[in-house]
Amino acid sequence: MHINKSWILLFALLFGSCTKFLTHDDPDSVTDESWWKTEANATGALGSVYAGLPGGSDGRQLMFLSALSDEAVARQDTRGSYEIYAKGLANSNWDVALGVWRDDYKDIRRACRFLENVDRCFMDSTLKQRYKNEARAMRAYYHMELLMFFGGLPIVTKSVDPLDDDLKRNTEEEVYKFVMDELAACAPNLPASYDSKEAWRISSGVCYALMAKLAMFYGNYDVAKANAKAVMDQGVFALYKSSNAKVNSYAELFLYAGELNKERIFFKDAGCAGAWNTFAPAGVGGKTVVSPTSVVVNNFETLQGKTLGELPADSQEIYRKTPNYKNNRDPRLAATVLLPGQVYQGVTLQPFGDVGTDKIGAQFSTTTGYWVNKYLDPKDRNASTKNLDYMIIRYAEVLLYYVESLVETGDWQNPDVLLYINQIRNRAGMPAVDAAKYNTQESLRALIRRERMSELCFEGARFFDIRRWKILGTVMTGQVYGANDPRTGQPTLVETRNCNPERDVRYPIPLSEMLANPNMEQNYLY
Repeated sequence: MHINKSWILLFALLFGSCTKFLTHDDPDSVTDESWWKTEANATGALGSVYAGLPGGSDGRQLMFLSALSDEAVARQDTRGSYEIYAKGLANSNWDVALGVWRDDYKDIRRACRFLENVDRCFMDSTLKQRYKNEARAMRAYYHMELLMFFGGLPIVTKSVDPLDDDLKRNTEEEVYKFVMDELAACAPNLPASYDSKEAWRISSGVCYALMAKLAMFYGNYDVAKANAKAVMDQGVFALYKSSNAKVNSYAELFLYAGELNKERIFFKDAGCAGAWNTFAPAGVGGKTVVSPTSVVVNNFETLQGKTLGELPADSQEIYRKTPNYKNNRDPRLAATVLLPGQVYQGVTLQPFGDVGTDKIGAQFSTTTGYWVNKYLDPKDRNASTKNLDYMIIRYAEVLLYYVESLVETGDWQNPDVLLYINQIRNRAGMPAVDAAKYNTQESLRALIRRERMSELCFEGARFFDIRRWKILGTVMTGQVYGANDPRTGQPTLVETRNCNPERDVRYPIPLSEMLANPNMEQNYLY
């Protein structure tokens, strides 16, 4: 299931501005005349296009986006300066933005070169046509990622000549239309599914799911609803259910035991290979770079379907001190977060102890008193090879897009709303929603937003959610808290954030690109 990436070196690019990524090949690489000959050459070249997919704890680290939301905080700048962005201090030198810009345009160029040269290869014509649609859809995906981070950007559909260093930004509307048109054109010409060895490839279902995601981001709910329903109607994907009745299916979904499943729509092969050195407690040999906040912990309901805010004051105090008191919380809490005092891999986690590697503030320890448990598999503790896949988009997210689009288009009484929310909740071990309680558009909107955090936390979704819901300035300004400190009886103050929603809704265009391209315009207020 793991891709041989040795041939990627043939497509290595020089570092520098975006224009260089688009125009310069490695001078020592194999020439086009000697490379583009056989089906094997085409397969290898297309593989280089896929190699740029982001991982969760690796590559462009989509799970780190949680630290740019109210779900988590990140430390250790060797993995990117996420903390300064959350505090409103990032500028055009910000390394994370540069990495995304550089990588995506590099991948776009690979796709363009593939499409320009694959006809030289002698191979089956049907397979060649499918490969072209894969490359074209992947090129659209990389444009989509840039659009959602930066806004308008240069649309690139050919490998740019080295003298073309004056690319201008297309508008957001133009890039949105380009991405949607490309994915819509490719979807009917791609398989609905592949065999297990090629399940990582882009399919028609991936195209529809990406269109749903992008349409939701821009509030085009009718378009999102239609594309989410297209995924559902294919009958290819399903919520994961464990074959072991004693195991929580939701928890197993993010472990090696549940890795091969029908829920994953688009995934990065070995995209969470670095999870143990990103989330695991130091006391069990891991490193903690991203730590959950109290916001995500307090979001989970009780097993009776009650929010903490609906409980009496004395019960709220109990759960504040002991979040999973008597295991009476949504099982997704335990599957997602490691808590103070919990025994994990034979070690009692003591972030408030006087000494120890898991003490708050210790190197590679938690910052908040909590640890991310999602994609953290104990098998990786002593494994010489770590290769857990990362799901870029999965079926539960598509179902949530579908029900949210129903609610936002005024069709909130549609029975599909509670049908699919309940399927997601029941799979995790939660009761069905009380229909008498959630019987207005406003109450269902609040439910869906809470459910999205419970189901998708630490998967990068919240970063985009708080922007499209226009609550960025509210949730990213002020004090951030972690676990309750038993020595003081108060939640741990982690940091103070300062957000300018007019600016921080977008990443800054990298300074290197601004200096290299006289026609490039910077995003507002950077």
